[in-house]
Amino acid sequence: MKKEYDLSKMKSRPNPYAKRLKKQLTIRMGVDIIAYFKAMASQTGIPYQNLINLYLRECVLSQRKLRMKWAS
Repeated sequence: MKKEYDLSKMKSRPNPYAKRLKKQLTIRMGVDIIAYFKAMASQTGIPYQNLINLYLRECVLSQRKLRMKWAS
């Protein structure tokens, strides 16, 4: 393997699988939730949208169920 590669002649192209990996959507979230993840993002250096996605993915993988009690 070469120690240095000349990538200046290489043509870039978009990832053809990127659209299959994530889908953009609009969602309303509480300001406290956004503040929590933004604070965590500043501590970890990971963008807060990625942190929210990682948390939700963990919920899916562990099949975590939502426990709620509505006021009667």
